[in-house]
Amino acid sequence: MKTIIAEKPSVAREIARIVGATKREEGYFEGGGYAVTWAFGHLVQLAMPDGYGIRGFVRDNLPVIPVTFSLIPRQVRAEKGYKTDSGAAAQIKVIERLFRESGQIIVATDAGREGELIFRYLYHYTGCTTPFVRLWISSLTDKAIREGLSNLEEGGRYDNLYLAAKARSESDWLVGINGTQALSVAAGHGTYSVGRVQTPTLAMVCERYRENKRFTPETFRLIHIAVDGRDGKAVKLTSSEKWKEKEEVTGLYDKVKKAGSATVTKVLYKEKTEEAPLLYDLTTLQKEANTKHGFTAEQTLEIVQKLYEKRLVTYPRTGSRHIPEDVFAEIPGLLSFIGSMPEWKDKVQPEAEPCRRSVDGGKVTDHHALLLTGEKPLFLSKEDGTVYHMIAGRMIEAFSGQCVKDTTTVTAECAGVEFTVKGCVTREYGWRAVYGDEDKDEPALPAWREGDTLPLKAVSTTEGKTKPKPLHTEATLLAAMETAGKDIEDDELRLALKDCGIGTPATRASVIETLFRRGYMERRKKSLVPTEKGLALYSVVKGMRIADVVLTGEWEKELARIERGELSADTFRKDIEEYTREITSELLSCDKLSFRKDSGCTCPKCRTGRMLFAGKVVRCDNAECGLPVFRQKAGRSLSDDEIRELLTGGQTKLLKGFKSKQGKSFDAIVAFDADCNTTFVFPEKKSGAATQRGKK
Repeated sequence: MKTIIAEKPSVAREIARIVGATKREEGYFEGGGYAVTWAFGHLVQLAMPDGYGIRGFVRDNLPVIPVTFSLIPRQVRAEKGYKTDSGAAAQIKVIERLFRESGQIIVATDAGREGELIFRYLYHYTGCTTPFVRLWISSLTDKAIREGLSNLEEGGRYDNLYLAAKARSESDWLVGINGTQALSVAAGHGTYSVGRVQTPTLAMVCERYRENKRFTPETFRLIHIAVDGRDGKAVKLTSSEKWKEKEEVTGLYDKVKKAGSATVTKVLYKEKTEEAPLLYDLTTLQKEANTKHGFTAEQTLEIVQKLYEKRLVTYPRTGSRHIPEDVFAEIPGLLSFIGSMPEWKDKVQPEAEPCRRSVDGGKVTDHHALLLTGEKPLFLSKEDGTVYHMIAGRMIEAFSGQCVKDTTTVTAECAGVEFTVKGCVTREYGWRAVYGDEDKDEPALPAWREGDTLPLKAVSTTEGKTKPKPLHTEATLLAAMETAGKDIEDDELRLALKDCGIGTPATRASVIETLFRRGYMERRKKSLVPTEKGLALYSVVKGMRIADVVLTGEWEKELARIERGELSADTFRKDIEEYTREITSELLSCDKLSFRKDSGCTCPKCRTGRMLFAGKVVRCDNAECGLPVFRQKAGRSLSDDEIRELLTGGQTKLLKGFKSKQGKSFDAIVAFDADCNTTFVFPEKKSGAATQRGKK
């Protein structure tokens, strides 16, 4: 018998169908000489400090650096500390028995760094010695699975991938465990989580927030002139210079108005070519889904993973925006498939030769860029359909021709003031025709020549203020994580730096969600805003290496070198251990954290104490009362303003974004009951009455 192990039950089900394992057993499918089983993500993890005999947060125990890491079944939170996940333990027993009874193991966990780690940790934890081979596929279509099973690869080929994953896992443990314990010991109260990727990410959010809030806007003034254009329409030219002083602008305005005409001093004609965008990798998809549709990074990942498991798209956790030659051969057929959809009717040109800009096998690492598979999408939810069609639209764009524009820049002079205007006419729409971007042209200008006199129709001035860099959104934060904080617009340059980014396409969403979950930042509309707790942490670590984005980016680069066999994992481990000792010492000697902030509200229970913001909880400062109000409700964090509304009025307005235990979204009012416990209130749509449910 051969055992195939997948990462999720849904994937195992597809593979089982292909190999004829149709009999369902407890924890696996069986048939055709195969047993097909599955993990639930990471069933095995690194042991916590108490697994090495170290309990509690004690200064003298730090740093905790195990000589050899131990593996244990997945842990879940309990009333006191952690306990073994019973579901994980049961599935491990099934897998252990199947491994022992098999002549060969076929590894079908996700084909990437984390997928490899999931299997190898299981393999080592169970003490298995059965030989294994690797199923490496980029989609779950029947064709891809069959071809993959016919071309299984030696498991040892992926040893370096495992070593990189293991190094990532152990370094995160060393930095996270020691950093968190050291900072919490220094603070003297509470638990303050820090991490190798988490903390530099928070630092970028805090830095942008402080820069934004400390920005002092400056007033500037512009002068505009209007002259005759084509078809009797006026053309507005704007001064090249900006002025601070109102008196200076007023004087120049009078001179320009008195002059009555402007003289063309320069006309510059230029052909502007815009290359088609590259295909999506996961991070680019997440950024655009956030910008265009307001999806969180985690939400986009969940959706595209679902589409992958439905066989509709290729492997989603990819960091590549290119495809190799053999995949390019399938593109005409896939474009024809997309063109048959009502949503994309007339957007695909079947006779045209597909653009090859996204074709470069040398830039493909583990997996190529995101593509549709050609399987017909059925019964997709609104959100799933949105992401699916984003990928479809990007495929049409990526394989369409260039957009070619004729641009004209005209410079004119009047009363010693220089004015400019730009015009643009699209000659070939190319890829921009997919979403109708051709409507965004600047107006065409008359055929002016140097020396032409332009009589003035009107003169005006406007006032404006300089603006700070906006607060980070998930889209801009993902971009910053991708390039280790460097602001880079160009696709090619960003790709060149992808090994220096922090986190991986597969992990960035979870890092962002961790910062929300631990009360370090919150969402305000689309903006990411650090909490008092987040700012307090940042104020302590901002000058330390633990918050150094560039350093963390360098580590990601080193992990990529381990994966390629260019760096020893032992060398990386020694560097991380030395760094761990350094940051532990730094954090133990730091100033005490203080982030409690007065909410401005009296305690609604005792009526004497003040309610203080303290991270995830708002608590009464009256020791005899100590009323806690927790921010987190059904997967949603209440903002400061929403908390204040609850404390002063006894309830909030109707809030959106809650999630039930079944994962369904709902809207509700958060209110106090008679004992000042929080509960959900659901307004009746027809009668206006309200129903109350569930103390939280």
